[in-house]
Amino acid sequence: MKAENQKPYVFASISELMKRLEQPKPVHPLIALVNYDTTRVSLADAGASFSINFYKISFKHTFKGQVKYGQGYYDFEEGGLAFLAPNQVVTMSGDESSYDGYSLYFHPDFIRHYPLGKTISKYGFFSYAVSEALFLSDREKQIIAALFATIATELDTNIDSFSQDVLVTQIELLLTYSNRFYNRQFLTRKAVYNDMIAKLDGYLASRLGTQQSLLAGLPSVKELADYLAVSPRFLTDMLKSLTGQSTQQYIHNWLIEQAKDRLSTSRLTVAEIAYELGFEHPQSFNKLFKQKTNVSPVEFRLSFH
Repeated sequence: MKAENQKPYVFASISELMKRLEQPKPVHPLIALVNYDTTRVSLADAGASFSINFYKISFKHTFKGQVKYGQGYYDFEEGGLAFLAPNQVVTMSGDESSYDGYSLYFHPDFIRHYPLGKTISKYGFFSYAVSEALFLSDREKQIIAALFATIATELDTNIDSFSQDVLVTQIELLLTYSNRFYNRQFLTRKAVYNDMIAKLDGYLASRLGTQQSLLAGLPSVKELADYLAVSPRFLTDMLKSLTGQSTQQYIHNWLIEQAKDRLSTSRLTVAEIAYELGFEHPQSFNKLFKQKTNVSPVEFRLSFH
């Protein structure tokens, strides 16, 4: 087994990766589908890290357990989907049972001249980190399995002038369904994510109004995501789904509510309140407050007297 701290192997092409995994040469150099139900992967590089310069979508049917991605793990429970964008790092598992379902690889050049090449960045789950896999219901697994089967059939057909159009359409449909299912997951696992929001509120409450605020400034999206051990994109998508606000909007609204409390109940000056909340310049606080409330902090305070 390779050392965990070894530099990752970098694969610029799908053909290069398939050769390393002892898989058949892809019929198209920019896309490949590995069906683990019909093929075995060489485990000679188990424990080694791979950095791939293309997209990867993994679909697990029923696998129960954890698969390592980067520095953490996806827990697939009863199966699901995980996504990797180009240049992310994946650690190769040495557990044969983890090779279940499909892995789809496609190069950015494969979709570059299609609308998907410009819109793929809207699918935030490619930027999700560990513990953020898509858990699928039985019905959803049937839909995703059918899409992978369609892609497999198309790749098994002789390549012609329509092949790329068909495959790009199937990939886009797969991503659209994934978007729908992620939104469902945010709602059906609402209790879990509400706990996360409560934890976020607790952190903001302890973070603001302290010496840490004066030194660290305003809380950032990355700071909050790191505290919750999720990716910034996942945090924003989760908050958008449940509160209608991005993480940045959530921070700003939280700050304004705290400012209102201080303005209405304390004798602190506007500048002192601004500094307590982490603003470096009171003018920035004044501008944000008026933007959110349509009145200045001073006008808001006067309304209570």
